[in-house]
Amino acid sequence: MQAFLGNNPLLALLIILLLGLALGHISVRGISLGTSGVLFVALVLGHLQVSIPDGLGSFGLILFVYSVGLGAGPGFFRAFVSQGKNFAKLSFVIVTTGGLTASFFVAVFGLPAPVAAGLFAGALTSTPGLAAATEAVVSSGGKADAVTVAYGLAYPFGVIGVVLAVQLLPRLMRVDLDALSKSLETGSKAPPIEQILVSVRNPAILGKSLTDISALTSANCQVTRVLKGERLVPLTSQYRFAEGDVVLMITDGKSAEYIVPLLGERTQRSIVVDSDRERAQVVITSTAFVGKTLRELHLRTRYGVTISRIQRHGMFFVPNSENRFQPGDLVVAVGPQEGLSSFIAEAGHRERVLHETDLASLAGALVFGVIIGLTPIGLPGGGVFKLGLAGGPLLAGLLFGHFGRLGRLNGYLPPAARLLMGDIGLVLFLAHSGVAAGGSAMAVLAKHGWSLFLMGAAITIVPLFAGLFAATKWMKLDLLRTLGGICGGMTSTPAIGALTSRTDSSLPVMSYAAAYPVALILMGLFAQIMISALT
Repeated sequence: MQAFLGNNPLLALLIILLLGLALGHISVRGISLGTSGVLFVALVLGHLQVSIPDGLGSFGLILFVYSVGLGAGPGFFRAFVSQGKNFAKLSFVIVTTGGLTASFFVAVFGLPAPVAAGLFAGALTSTPGLAAATEAVVSSGGKADAVTVAYGLAYPFGVIGVVLAVQLLPRLMRVDLDALSKSLETGSKAPPIEQILVSVRNPAILGKSLTDISALTSANCQVTRVLKGERLVPLTSQYRFAEGDVVLMITDGKSAEYIVPLLGERTQRSIVVDSDRERAQVVITSTAFVGKTLRELHLRTRYGVTISRIQRHGMFFVPNSENRFQPGDLVVAVGPQEGLSSFIAEAGHRERVLHETDLASLAGALVFGVIIGLTPIGLPGGGVFKLGLAGGPLLAGLLFGHFGRLGRLNGYLPPAARLLMGDIGLVLFLAHSGVAAGGSAMAVLAKHGWSLFLMGAAITIVPLFAGLFAATKWMKLDLLRTLGGICGGMTSTPAIGALTSRTDSSLPVMSYAAAYPVALILMGLFAQIMISALT
C-alpha cells in the first residue's frame, strides 16, 4: 500500500484530505480538530515517505491567505475606530504576549526560532501564522519541517485550553453570564423597520424639500414615495411637501415616534406600488461609492434614487444621511427605472450577481498579490525584504476586502465562494506541510523532547491571562465582551462556539468579530518577525 501511494501522489493527496477531514469532524465534548486534522494525517503519511504533487502547497497557500485577507479586510481597518479600538488593542496584547513568551524560550532554552514560531502559531491556533512562518523559513533558505511539527504539538492544547478557559472563568470569577447579558442588552435590540403612510398636515414643512428638514436627514428614516391617484411613485429631487400629500416613509420604530408628528399623521389607503420596475436591490462595489455618505453622493439629485434600506452583515437598517457605504453592502434603491439603471451601472450590480464569481478578477487579484509578495522592498542599511507568498496575497486580499474594487478588478467574492476557496487552499497547504515535515517529525521530537508540548501550553496560557487582565483592568470591559475578545484574539473559533452555547447574548460574537481579523493579521506579521529576528 505504501509503495502504491508513493507511485500515485494525486491519489495520496485525496486520501490525506479524506482521512484528515474525517478525523477533523470527530467531536469530543464539542471540541474537534476541524481542517487541522489534515495536518496530522499528512504528518503520519509523510513519515511513511508518501508524497503528493509538487506545487499544490504553494497554490493552496496563495488561495488561503488571499481568502483570509478578503474576509478580514473590512473588519481589519474598521477595528481601529470607535469601540473596535479596544478589541484591536486586546488582539495586540494577546499576540504580542504570545510572541514574547515564545521568544523567551528561544533566549533562555536555546529553542530554534523555527520551532518557536511553530509553537507560537499552534498555541494560538493560527494557520495564517503557520503559513507566514513556513514561508519565512523557506525564503531564508531553510526547511520548514520543524515549524510544522511544533505547530502540530502545540495545536491540541491551543484548542482545548481556550475552550476550557472561557467556560471556567465565569465560574471562578463568580459571574452569571445570563444575568450579565440581560443587564447589558436591555433595550439594546434594534427596533423593527416599518413602512408608514403619512398624510402631510404640518404647515411648517409645506413647500420644503426633504433636505430642508434637518430632522429628516439626521434620522434613520427615508421618505421614498408620494401617492399619485392610487399609485405610490418614487420621489424626485424636485419634490416639495404639499398639504394633503400622502408619502411612504421607511423608518425604525424609534424614529417614527417623532418623524410622523413632524410631517402630519398616519393614514390608511389602498395603494399600488410598482416594486418590480421602481425598486432594485443593489450590491455596492464601486470605489466611487464606498466610504461616501448618502449626503455626499446626492443620489436623489443625480439619479432620482432613494436608499430605503441597507443590509450589512446580515442585518437590515434604515440609513440616515451620514451613513457611509461599505463594500458588499446590499441596498434597496427606489426610483424611476432609468434612474435605477444609471445608479446600478455606477454603484455596483444587481443582487443576482451577488452569487456569481468574477473569475477573471479573481485571477487578476491573485496575480497582483503574488507580484506584491515577490517584489523586493529596500530596508535601511541596504537590506532587502519580501512579503512572500504568504504576505503578498494577504495584503492584496486586505485591500480588495476594504475597497471592494481596484481599477478594473472587482474584489468581491460571494461568501460561499470565498469560504470554499479558503478551505480548499488551507487543506492543500496543510497536506503539503504535513507530508514535507513527516519525515523529520521524530527527529525533532527526539532532539527537543516532549517539553515542546509544555512550552506550547505556556504560550497558550500566558497570552490568555494577559488578555483577561488587559480587558478587565485596563479597558474596563465586561466579562461577556472580554471573553469574546479573547476568543478572537486567540483566533479560537471552537472557543467562541463553546461560549455562545452558554449564553444567548450577541455581545461575545460582536467582540470576537472585532478582535479576530486584527489577530489574524498580527499573527502572520509576528511569525515572520520571529523568524527574521531570532534566526
